[in-house]
Amino acid sequence: MNLLAFDTSTDTLFIAVQRGDQLWQHQAAGGANSSATLIPSIQQGLQALDLNFSDLTAIVFGRGPGSFTGLRTSCAIAQGLAMGADLPLLPIDTLLAVAEEARHQHGVTDVMAVLDARMSEVYHAGYRYSSGVWCATYPLGLSAPQNLVVEPGRLAVAGNAHAVYTEQLAPNAAHVHALPTATALLRLAPQRIADGLLVDASYALPLYIRDKVAQTTAEREAARQAAAAHAPQP
Repeated sequence: MNLLAFDTSTDTLFIAVQRGDQLWQHQAAGGANSSATLIPSIQQGLQALDLNFSDLTAIVFGRGPGSFTGLRTSCAIAQGLAMGADLPLLPIDTLLAVAEEARHQHGVTDVMAVLDARMSEVYHAGYRYSSGVWCATYPLGLSAPQNLVVEPGRLAVAGNAHAVYTEQLAPNAAHVHALPTATALLRLAPQRIADGLLVDASYALPLYIRDKVAQTTAEREAARQAAAAHAPQP
């Protein structure tokens, strides 16, 4: 298959283009930069493998959860490209891509995927890999890092949140760093395409599990006071 995959849900932009056994991949600063650099980088990748959009089987993208701005960019560009080239889309949960990258990089197969959601919260979901297929073991959720309970020795905690919440996030669990890379999306794509999960461009919708993007001034002050109250005393 010829596939284009990208994820803009974190502070790192990931793009990959697959032409049969050939692979082109790109990684760059994400966030606000994604909207300006995503399409030129995609064009560069297609040119590198001598592909046109019409040659693609599908466009694969990380649908969230993640950065609100990043998800809107990803969905809008996926939808525009798919409509322009009459291509189907394959939306994939970013936390599943985290689990797949953790398996690929670190060999873990029972994973609690966790991404920093900012505002002192984390996105999380559990997955188990068996017989070449990922199955969900814990539902997608949003919580304070200290409220995420992970049984020590059973699950590997994978993602980018541990570096931010080192003391609060499952301190007794094994942690591995993993991000929702475009190559992880490509590895997940064949089985999901075989399962009939391709959708029309009109279904390029972000997966949000939070209805606000920032704390109020009062919430920030309350968080500051709480942190100060729990800080070690000199």
